[in-house]
Amino acid sequence: MWRGGSVPLNSRQMLDKARHLGAYTGDGMEFPRFTFNPKEGIDNPALVISDDPETDPSPAPRLCHIKCKEGQSFGFRLRTEKGIRGNVVQQVDPWSPAELSGLREGDHVLEVNEDFVDNMEFSRVVTKIQVCGVQVFLLVLKKQEYEEALSQGLDLQALTSSYRGETCSRPRLCHITRDPGLGLGISISPIEGQKGGYVLSTVRDGPAERAGVRDGDRLVWINGAVVSTLTFSALNKMVKKCSAHVTILVIDSESEASYTRRKLPILPIMAGSHNLPHRPNTLHLVQDSDGYGFLLRQEKMPSGRVAHLLREVDVGSPAEQAGMQDGDLLLAVNGQPSESMEHEEIVRRVRKSGKSVSLTTIPVNGRQFYTQLGLSPLLFHEDHRSEAEGIKRTLLPCTDVQNEPTKDNHGSLPCPRLCVLEREESSFGFHLGCVQHKLGTFIGQVETKGSGHKAGLWEGDVVVEVNGQNVENFHFEDVVMLIKKSESLLKLLVVERSGYEKLKQSGLPIIPGVILHSNQVSGEMNDAFL
Repeated sequence: MWRGGSVPLNSRQMLDKARHLGAYTGDGMEFPRFTFNPKEGIDNPALVISDDPETDPSPAPRLCHIKCKEGQSFGFRLRTEKGIRGNVVQQVDPWSPAELSGLREGDHVLEVNEDFVDNMEFSRVVTKIQVCGVQVFLLVLKKQEYEEALSQGLDLQALTSSYRGETCSRPRLCHITRDPGLGLGISISPIEGQKGGYVLSTVRDGPAERAGVRDGDRLVWINGAVVSTLTFSALNKMVKKCSAHVTILVIDSESEASYTRRKLPILPIMAGSHNLPHRPNTLHLVQDSDGYGFLLRQEKMPSGRVAHLLREVDVGSPAEQAGMQDGDLLLAVNGQPSESMEHEEIVRRVRKSGKSVSLTTIPVNGRQFYTQLGLSPLLFHEDHRSEAEGIKRTLLPCTDVQNEPTKDNHGSLPCPRLCVLEREESSFGFHLGCVQHKLGTFIGQVETKGSGHKAGLWEGDVVVEVNGQNVENFHFEDVVMLIKKSESLLKLLVVERSGYEKLKQSGLPIIPGVILHSNQVSGEMNDAFL
C-alpha cells in the first residue's frame, strides 16, 4: 500500500515520460533540450527558474479610498506642527472608514483627490477633505518613508506623478453654453467593444472646445448622471433636453487608462473645473467703529433646506466695500464650511475672529446650480489671496509699471498682475475660456507646474492685456491669435474675476500692481478631526 512519497519508474514508464516531454528521438532517450529567448522566456513550462526579487528602496505611496455614510465622519485626525513639514494622520478610529481603507497613524498625506497638498496651507487641506462629501482619496506615505524621502532630497510631487503615470491628467468638469448656430459644439459616439463608453468630437473653436473639452475626450458624467449606465439612445435624449447649457465630466484616453489600471472611479471630486457659471467668492472684511455692516439671517429656502443668508448690507460699510451682495448665501467662515452649522455657532466664530474675518459666499442661484449637480461649490473654490501668499513675487526692473497695488477711497481693490510667461516646449501651459456671444476672455485650465502656473495665472482670471495691448473688448478668436504670435515670451495683464467688475466701477485704470515671472517662481500645531 502506497502511503505517499514518489513512485519509482520502470524503463517503460521512463520512455513514456520522455515521449510526453518531447525529448525522445526515436532511437532512445536524450537529455531534454531547452532554448532560451530573452523576449519569450523558457520554451518548456516544465522548467521554471526564479530569482529572489530585489527590494525596491524607493518610497512607495499607497492610495486610501475612504467611504463613509451620510452624516458619518471619516474617522481620523489630521495634524501639522510649526516648523515640521507635512500633514500627518493621527488617531485613526478602530473600525472607522479610515481604518478600513488602510489609513494608518503616522501616515503623511501627499494628495487629496489627486491634488498635491504636501506644501499646501493646513486649513486648505482640511477644507478639501471636508467638502468631498461621503468619499475621499488620500495618497499617503509611511512616516519612515516620508522622512527618508526628505533626507534624500526627493521631489515628492514628482513621486506622486510617477505613481499614477507621467501622462495622467485629472478629469475636467466643463460647463457648455449652447450656441444658436453650432449647438453645444460636440458629437457623441459609442466606443466599439466598450459597453457604456463614449467618445467626444468637438467643433473647432465651438462652445465645447471653449469650455475646455478636447477632441477625443471620453465622456464620464453629464449633469450629475454617470453615462456608463446609459444606453446611447438615452444619452442622446438627455443631451437634446439640455436647451441652454450642459455640465459634463470628461477625461483624455491616456488618463482614463491610468484610472482603469489603478481600478479608480473617475469622479467630479477629482476634477479641475472649466467655465463654471457660478463661483464662490471669499470676502475679507475689517471692522470699523460700527462693526462689519451686515446682518446674518437663517432662512428656509424654497427647496426646504435651511440656509444662512447675508442681509441689510450698510452703504459704505466694510461689508459693502468687500463686495458683499444682499441675499448671498454664506458657505464658509475663515475657510471653515458653515452650511451645516447652527446660526449661533457661525455668530460665535465671526466674533471670535476679532477685528477681521473672511466669509465665502455665493448667490442663491449659484448654490442651486451646484445642488442640481449634487456637488459642493467649495469643491472648486480657491481663495486667490491665499494662493498669492504662496508665490514668490519678484519685481522685474521696469520703469512703466507701478509696484504697489492700487488703493484709494474705494476701499480694498483687487491687485492686477502682470504675468510674464516663457514658452515651454509647444505651449505656455494654460487654456483660454470665454462666455458665448460676449466680448472678453478669461483663463481656463492652468496646467500644474506649467509656465502659466509658475507665472501666477489663476483659473478664472480676466485677461486685460496681451503683450501690452488691451483686449477687454476683443473677441475670443482675436485674443487667441495675439497669443499665438508670441514666440518665446508672453506678457498677460490679468485680474481675478471676482474683483474685475469692482475695479471697473472704481473708474481707475487697470495697471499692474505686481509682476510675476515664470522663471522666478518658486505656527503652532494644528489638527482637525475628519
